[in-house]
Amino acid sequence: MIRILLVDDHPSVVEGTRTMIEQDDEMKVTVALSALEAMDNVKNETFDIILCDLNMPAISGLELTKRLIQNDPECKVIIYSGYEIGTHFNLLVESGVSGFISKTASREQLHNAIRSALRGEAVIPISLLKQLRRNEVAISRAELSIEDVSINDREIAILNEVATGISNKELATLLHVSQRNVEYQLTKIFEKLNVRSRSEAIREAKRLGLISLEKY
Repeated sequence: MIRILLVDDHPSVVEGTRTMIEQDDEMKVTVALSALEAMDNVKNETFDIILCDLNMPAISGLELTKRLIQNDPECKVIIYSGYEIGTHFNLLVESGVSGFISKTASREQLHNAIRSALRGEAVIPISLLKQLRRNEVAISRAELSIEDVSINDREIAILNEVATGISNKELATLLHVSQRNVEYQLTKIFEKLNVRSRSEAIREAKRLGLISLEKY
């Protein structure tokens, strides 16, 4: 039996998705209506796949994914979203997700995404695959110069704060914006610097002279 934890704060979506998945007799779904409930579930049960909504209150699907994989590096999480996730793509890949599937997917697509993740194969939409390709063939960091980077003053200010080790939540409070907005802005900065993590962004920003080497 394939044990699946479905994490979504919309009960109607949950019921429809569970019904579709369980039409495969080898799949059994447990439901969690919040990230906190999901974390309680994984403490008490073992799941083969976690199907996780991206946009949830309190703790987002991205943050939940990070926590789950930090606790269990073998954990397989598929992001299940009805929203455009391109702006979060780098952060999601960095967090260790095993695939992406739209809430408009058919039953067959859902089953295929689950079985592919179990085989260690990632399923992602073509639009995101093309984005990944653009990132891979982009100019290398060794060749990147300050003239190639269109970083504005606000983004430099964010980089300076990131270099202090501030969390996304703390940065959101400092900037008077939502945590989701911070994640979006960081993703844009990562793309401009051709990096995939905070540590890489800090190193690259220092190399380019965007932030002070002496200050940190």
